[in-house]
Amino acid sequence: MLIAQLRPVHAPDYRALMLEAYALHPEAFSSSVAERAALPLPWWQLRLSEEPLAAERVLGVFQDDRLAGVAGLSFESREKLRHKATLFGMYVPDRFRQQGLGRRLVQAVLAQAAERPGVRLVQLTVTQGNEAARALYESCGFVAYGVEPFAVAAGPAYVSKIHMWCNIGFPDASLF
Repeated sequence: MLIAQLRPVHAPDYRALMLEAYALHPEAFSSSVAERAALPLPWWQLRLSEEPLAAERVLGVFQDDRLAGVAGLSFESREKLRHKATLFGMYVPDRFRQQGLGRRLVQAVLAQAAERPGVRLVQLTVTQGNEAARALYESCGFVAYGVEPFAVAAGPAYVSKIHMWCNIGFPDASLF
């Protein structure tokens, strides 16, 4: 198993994996398979920028040279928000689950965020009712701080999202 930052050359595999995620788990993502499938390959390549201070970074976990999972990290650019990053697009297909890949990806994302100057917390949302994902995030140090009702339309239904955060740089987060 290898965890590495995805590069533009990985865009076709990244796109295929995420389209699978959107199709199989529409309640988990704010993007739909139709809108992401319509995006050209250069859009996916841009998301995988190799620039050291790129606005987004996507990590992949590889097993036997196959992309077996991904997690993205988006960095805030506005001056008053630069202390925050957001974990997005976390997906490990069923065929690769129960091997610790998700935990390793989350830990790698947190490590990447901690390396970025000024970043002190990572936030994410998880679909209410997805207890496996929530337990994974909690085991990696994330704490829930609110629920956004009716956050995502998944077909005719709506799902709520639990907002979570993880302290990676505040010396005494108990003040909050």
